[in-house]
Amino acid sequence: MPKHRAHSDRSKRPLGAAKLDELALAYVARFATSRAKLTRYLSRKVRESEWIDDVDAMTACEAVADRMEQLRYLDDRQYAAMRAGAMTRRGLGIRRVKAQLYVDGIAEEDSGEAIETAEGAAVTAAIGFARRRRFGPFAVRSTDDPKQRERQIAAFLRAGHSMAIARRILAVLPGDEAALAVLDDEAMLD
Repeated sequence: MPKHRAHSDRSKRPLGAAKLDELALAYVARFATSRAKLTRYLSRKVRESEWIDDVDAMTACEAVADRMEQLRYLDDRQYAAMRAGAMTRRGLGIRRVKAQLYVDGIAEEDSGEAIETAEGAAVTAAIGFARRRRFGPFAVRSTDDPKQRERQIAAFLRAGHSMAIARRILAVLPGDEAALAVLDDEAMLD
């Protein structure tokens, strides 16, 4: 009967710079990622293993990230544009986009253009959010319940939209085609 190693034995496998490079290559092949996220992943792998190289582990992580950037497997500016675009298409607002890019470790100089694009599509994203959630003009029926309206505004705010956009969209009654057309025209101008 084969002996099974304890979990702690399994997690302390030897790790060197060559294996770290292989891990990084597999990671960037599988996921669209930023430099900071790749470095965090490699650092976690180093912490979970036994480092066997002479070179400092964190220096090796940075060197691998530099190499991946030189090979153009990492591009923070392109990642920021892709991530912000995807979030905007899902109906999320500019505050959520900014927060996610910050969490992903994107520097301001790399995220600036993506944030400007998301700001330009703010109304479009909010309308998409309202459509998905069936709020305001997309509701099945009109409601005068103030608690329901507060919940809807709170949902807009959690999604990263401004209070002004949320109120403007929620002010349109279901079935008001003229007001909806004005919102759609405004969204096209974004």
